Amino acid sequence: MTAWTLFDIAPSVPWLGAPRYLMAGSDRHKGCLMHSLSPLDRPNSYIGRSVPRPNLARLLQGRGQYVSDMVLPRMVHVAFVRSPYAHARILGIDTASARQRPGVVAVVTGAELLAVCSPWVGVLSHLKGLKSAPQHAIAIDVACWQGEAVAAVLAHTRAEAEDAAEHVAVDYEELEPVTDMRTALDAATPVIHPTLGDNLAFERNLDAGSVDDAFASADAVAEAEFVFGRHTGVTLEPRCVVADWRPGDRRLTVYQGTQAPHMIQDILARHLGLAEQQVRVVCKDVGGSFGIKVHVYADEMATAALSKLLRRPVKYVADRLESFVTDIHARDHRVKGRVAVRNDGTITAFEIDDLTGIGPYSMYPRTSAIEANQVVNLVGGPYATPNYRARARVVFQNKTQMCQYRGVGHPIACSVTEGLVDLAARAIGMDPVEIRRRNLVADDAYPYVSASGMRMEKLSHHAALNKLLAMMDYDALRTEQAALRERGVYRGIGFASFVEITNPSAAFYGVGGARISSQDGVSLRLDASGAVVCQTSVTEQGQGAEAVTAQVVATALGVKLADVRVVSGDTDVTPYGGGTWASRAAGIGGEAAWQAGKQLRLNILAVAASILQTRTEALDIRQGHVVDADTGTERLPLAELARIAYFRPDTLPPGFQAELMAVRHYVPRDYPFAFTNGIQASYLEVDPDTGMVRLLKHWVVEDCGTILNPQLVDEQVRGGVVQGLGAALFEHCRYDDRGQMLNASMADYLVPMAAEMPDIEVGHCVSPTMDGELGAKGAGEAGTAGAAAAVANAVNDALASFGVTIAEIPLTPEVILRALGRA
Repeated sequence: MTAWTLFDIAPSVPWLGAPRYLMAGSDRHKGCLMHSLSPLDRPNSYIGRSVPRPNLARLLQGRGQYVSDMVLPRMVHVAFVRSPYAHARILGIDTASARQRPGVVAVVTGAELLAVCSPWVGVLSHLKGLKSAPQHAIAIDVACWQGEAVAAVLAHTRAEAEDAAEHVAVDYEELEPVTDMRTALDAATPVIHPTLGDNLAFERNLDAGSVDDAFASADAVAEAEFVFGRHTGVTLEPRCVVADWRPGDRRLTVYQGTQAPHMIQDILARHLGLAEQQVRVVCKDVGGSFGIKVHVYADEMATAALSKLLRRPVKYVADRLESFVTDIHARDHRVKGRVAVRNDGTITAFEIDDLTGIGPYSMYPRTSAIEANQVVNLVGGPYATPNYRARARVVFQNKTQMCQYRGVGHPIACSVTEGLVDLAARAIGMDPVEIRRRNLVADDAYPYVSASGMRMEKLSHHAALNKLLAMMDYDALRTEQAALRERGVYRGIGFASFVEITNPSAAFYGVGGARISSQDGVSLRLDASGAVVCQTSVTEQGQGAEAVTAQVVATALGVKLADVRVVSGDTDVTPYGGGTWASRAAGIGGEAAWQAGKQLRLNILAVAASILQTRTEALDIRQGHVVDADTGTERLPLAELARIAYFRPDTLPPGFQAELMAVRHYVPRDYPFAFTNGIQASYLEVDPDTGMVRLLKHWVVEDCGTILNPQLVDEQVRGGVVQGLGAALFEHCRYDDRGQMLNASMADYLVPMAAEMPDIEVGHCVSPTMDGELGAKGAGEAGTAGAAAAVANAVNDALASFGVTIAEIPLTPEVILRALGRA
């Protein structure tokens, strides 16, 4: 692969209105300056511009098409009877009274639904040793967490179904729950699934370099146990699905707010005994996902199975109380970490031991071991430290299932790494900026392989650090901090460098046997009016995928942005692809759109050349017109070209066939992932009398390669930061020792609100990936990756004079006061 070095970048919006220059690194081009024929050099390029979202007006007018608004003929609503116990044997279910309630159509148990829907097991073959028990759509013999469905009530309205559900009598035998991950593997602890032998779902061990020697020769060793509070996504729109089995067509249509329609299509077909072509999945507007809606949930599978069983449409919308105990949770980790450092600031080794509890089953099909696996892969990622040892253990417990949520493992790995780096700096009396500067991988050291074996193409840690320090005026902040401390005001500054996995290849899921596509596809068609219809496998989840796709297509073709209509989220019409997850929509879906646009452009120019009797190379397309490539003189509107091709093909040369459609797919091949990087800083104030934290300012410098839409990227970063701040200060799914969630409502579960958020300033460095012509990487999870770590380090910096270090989040007033001995 050719290596390139990027330079001469505009300091504000990269390449906006300026050419992109690349220094070729191959023998053929060595030492020569090339003007790249990049997407940004196209005349009237929309790439690098902040353009409005195509769906903005519709959504602002309240005309969004959400599943919860859907009504179909003969549709019934399902409400689930859910276990009040975290662990209980189901001795019997009496449904007679419920069946007599007004409006009830059916009451179905797990045993009855088993005839329609087969169970599943959430494992991946490349995560060696990962195990899980079969999970049913509705529990049959044992309920394994508070909130697991044990029966379904179907009625004409949701209210009737809920009322009748209260009349389903379930006879339970409460069993001893496993709630503390620290004792889950003890001999005295009950085994949740006896057939598995123990409560260990997965274990991974990594030992790179000479860890013992590094610690033995270190001038200082710092260590801590990091505790992370389990939390969840709290999407604006809860999970919802409408399933419509039509016996006459022998087809199932499922309307669902999902991030991966083709994955859902495959899984529904396999577990409902259907051929894949018998299942259609339609995803319209989605009110937020954050990874919550990329999984297969038992109640959603049950809804589809119930539709097939009853031969009529069935609708399920989770209420907020259900969401707290059924939506996946994430980040319930306890990590023991230590770091070895020399007096000159060189970090010589990292060592971690991660323990995480995932609930009673590994989530299907992406599994619940990925988060811990990511922690192992990413700890120490930004630093040139060759010695690294890690162990991760994933255990079952009787709580809501855990799985991938925005940032998958990144916030854990970043918090551990950056917390240890700050501890190392404190141990040797070095400024936290200086120790980072001395250990971050050099920007000219790439391509680079981390101690955990992660291959990284091109990152910009030092450029990002320098830009961040300039943005925040670091020296002035330190001066202000010292002056305020003299007056009894305790402010802190915290940093967090991070790396982020984006644009995943088949190395993420495909190699493990999961039928989750790592490619995305785009189909383009020039219609008879000269406008363009774009069908893409990427789904719009509110992140702006439609806007970015339209920008890429309009630029590649040379048409106006308003003339591109993007269609997504329908397995009957869109090309096969992975959908939206792991910050892949722009980098993978965008590249597919670019390639399809280039091909359709060639096809259109071939038609134009035949009409105008000239060479294809002499023509170009600009603003919806075929023009002379040299002079820009308009020769033929695309609407006229389409009219001739569709309605008067007899006027074209003999043997010539106009092809005004193009389909292209794209998957990354040179690297398993397109790593991005960045650094965050937090400035805050802690009141030692109350334990309250006041966020004053937050900065992010992020490198996501080519920036396709600056406004969307910045808002994705800011949104991610807010979720990270929620984890740092507010969000926590609290359980008692019986496995009962204690704060499963919006009255008790705290989320960040606008009034509590600081100004978030975002800057960028640009290191394009060469594994594709756009050079775009992902940006959706960068903000989440480092926010909590920056805040935690800032709180510890603020409290440094008290001689305490806190390694627990969320940093609630109770946690802070307890650390200060004032609780």
